[in-house]
Amino acid sequence: MAEGAAFVIRIDEIWLATEPLDMRAGPDTALARVVKVFGAALPYCAYLFANRRGNRMKVLIHDGLGVWLCARRLNQGKFHWAGNWHGDRVELSPEQVRALVQGLPWQRIGPAGAISVL
Repeated sequence: MAEGAAFVIRIDEIWLATEPLDMRAGPDTALARVVKVFGAALPYCAYLFANRRGNRMKVLIHDGLGVWLCARRLNQGKFHWAGNWHGDRVELSPEQVRALVQGLPWQRIGPAGAISVL
């Protein structure tokens, strides 16, 4: 791959599962959880899961041909998850995901990055 080349996976929707996932889960287990929680793994969608402690996250992405399973761990602190949300899933905007993966309170970010909750 040429230097500076970008690797982009198309993602149209980003969904966060409110129930924790065992971080030992591999692609098949994570895919089974996506199907259980969301009904199906739709093409061009990303599905986010955290562990019980909230310091690790796994993301399953269906790129239209197969699935990608990515992991992220915070060295300090926790991800601000959807603990007080009603239901088992929440759709996130790209701005909210950027805040979430940095360990910031994404719930405060509204459309176009506007702060909507104090």
